Amino acid sequence: MAEHALKEWAVAVAALAAGDQVLIVRKGGIGEKRFELPHRSFYLFPTYAHQRPELVKPEARVRFGDPLAQRDDPERLPLAVYAELVEAHPIADPDALAAIDHLHVLTADYAAERLRWRRKHPLWAAILRVWTVDPVPVLEDAPSHGGCVSWIELPPAIGAPEGLVPALDDAAFARASGEVEAALTAAGVVR
Repeated sequence: MAEHALKEWAVAVAALAAGDQVLIVRKGGIGEKRFELPHRSFYLFPTYAHQRPELVKPEARVRFGDPLAQRDDPERLPLAVYAELVEAHPIADPDALAAIDHLHVLTADYAAERLRWRRKHPLWAAILRVWTVDPVPVLEDAPSHGGCVSWIELPPAIGAPEGLVPALDDAAFARASGEVEAALTAAGVVR
């Protein structure tokens, strides 16, 4: 079975790998009709072209300045982070989005802009359990990796990860994911 990678801003991948967050908020790329989460586990493919410092909270700008400063996707991309989708919830209203604002690196204004874009489709709040990979597979840039799409199929040379080191231990992950679930329950998203 082929491995897949979810394209995500490098600053968010860095925050996930550091254990600073377990949540991403996604709506998908321009090249997609709607965002879907068809894979339970996948590599994270850090992207650089669209992320901008003013769209990221100030504390994350400081903490993750290196990945945020890079503007171009490299020709050889290390796939250093592997993720498991634990839970995903559709967000349709600004109050629910505000309830999880403190749990991700995006500014509230940018997250709200993503919510308003393509109003017929929800913004997804996805809880990810992540690990750093050792050894780190390296993906050679190819035309099939470009464009504003969320998912790419990886070449057979990049198989399942071998060594995985959790970003958070079991107890810390349970606390962090529980905080996301509690915020979404209070906002009426999770029943």
